[in-house]
Amino acid sequence: MINGQIRDKEVRVIGENGDQLGIMSSREAMKLAQEAELDLVKIAPKAQPPVCKIIDYGKYRYELARKEKEAKKKQKTVEVKEVRLSPNIDTNDLNTKVNNAKKFISKGNKVKVTLRFRGREMAHVQQSKHILDDFAGMLEDVAVVEKPAKMEGRSMSMVLTVKR
Repeated sequence: MINGQIRDKEVRVIGENGDQLGIMSSREAMKLAQEAELDLVKIAPKAQPPVCKIIDYGKYRYELARKEKEAKKKQKTVEVKEVRLSPNIDTNDLNTKVNNAKKFISKGNKVKVTLRFRGREMAHVQQSKHILDDFAGMLEDVAVVEKPAKMEGRSMSMVLTVKR
């Protein structure tokens, strides 16, 4: 809340230099802010009495936006990459998929390994589970299983993440 939006009877006022001006009515505080050609901004509305500060509101908003942007820069997003396999995959194809997964994990992403079943392959789901186990075994030096293999409809999937 700024300037005229502040409806409290009494507020604790902080000057533009950060010095305490004491508790006064919101009208007096507004007068002080207008004399300094600045804005009266409510900083701590839950305090008793609410705390208001005399500052340049435009500059204050700019500083907040800059801090937010800076915090966003330091934040790291983790993507989930997917590697799809089939139950009758050959060893060379499996090695290629393992290499792709290694690349994804080395970049800090999570890898979702999906084993898709089509048609009659659904009858041999349990025999195919070893493919996912082998896949995790090939990557055990760089990755750990975050979410173990689980059936979801016509596919079985597990999630691998970077080893700490």
